[in-house]
Amino acid sequence: MNTSEVAKLLGVSASTIQRWVKQLELPMEKNERGHYHFSSEDIHQLKEIHEKLQAGTLLHEISPVGEKKSIRKGTVKAVENDKAMEKLFEKVRELELSLHAKADSVASYQLLQHRREIEELQDQVKKLTQKMEHLQGQLNELTSPFQTEKPIVFDQTKAKRKKKNFMSSLLSFL
Repeated sequence: MNTSEVAKLLGVSASTIQRWVKQLELPMEKNERGHYHFSSEDIHQLKEIHEKLQAGTLLHEISPVGEKKSIRKGTVKAVENDKAMEKLFEKVRELELSLHAKADSVASYQLLQHRREIEELQDQVKKLTQKMEHLQGQLNELTSPFQTEKPIVFDQTKAKRKKKNFMSSLLSFL
């Protein structure tokens, strides 16, 4: 069978089959054009791989039938140039300190700006409260029931009496 026929059989794409063969280093036969030719044993092996993948196994954890992959062990290279690394770490520390200082100054500036804005708003609230109290007082004066007028007090100094004119004094006797 060719790659596309096996892919149809397993319900995957042809590129998936090719990827499995390459990544798992499966020994598959190729024809004269370089295309894979799968035998029944190869198809059975690919079915098992497909079932393992469906069960949740990762592709790199699957090893071909009869072959155990050795566990890769990482090695840590010894640091060859300690001075360069120390210099690099020191530069990183300096940059971090500079960054923290800048962040602190920005935060302080923002706090001062917010404090100034709050104080301005508080002043506006005070002014508005005073204006509202003044207007409320004026409204109360206008809507209160008629107030008794204050008596008119004359000046207690000697008042000049008007002289009655002559005619009115004559007529007053009558």
